[in-house]
Amino acid sequence: MIFKFGLRTQIYLKRLKGIVVFSEGFVKFLKSEDNSNHLNVMEKVEHIGIAVRSLADAIPKYEQLLGTPCYKTEEVASEQVRTAFFRQGETKIELLESMSPDGVIAQFIEKRGEGLHHIAFAVSDIRAEMEKKKADGFQLLNAEPKTGADNKLVCFIHPKTTGGVLVELCQEKS
Repeated sequence: MIFKFGLRTQIYLKRLKGIVVFSEGFVKFLKSEDNSNHLNVMEKVEHIGIAVRSLADAIPKYEQLLGTPCYKTEEVASEQVRTAFFRQGETKIELLESMSPDGVIAQFIEKRGEGLHHIAFAVSDIRAEMEKKKADGFQLLNAEPKTGADNKLVCFIHPKTTGGVLVELCQEKS
């Protein structure tokens, strides 16, 4: 699909030396050879996190609901959580079960019940994106990226600065 841009937009894009792509409601800036002007953006919804009391009970329900098998389970000891992953199109669904009665997921379920816990966005440079979000006034829940599930570096943004939604930034580990 080709978009026609006005003269001001064309000049701006020439300064950026890149291509703007509109896809699934997100605007991506694709780096050119000169990456000094790279804009850090959330690239796509990477996964949706759902808090559950029991993976043993939830996995069969979600396999039936989504019509696809769970492709991976994993423990993240540092977060006291067990995870199960499903792929639906380009997006993943992550079920989260607490490994401890005082873990973050157990506390979430105690307060709010099972259900939507967070939305995760893929980023290409998590540190740069964290700095940008912090400068934009968002409250980060961790100062440095942490190791998360599914071979990712992660950082969470406090829901009080995102309209009540816990947002996760995640970057594939290299």
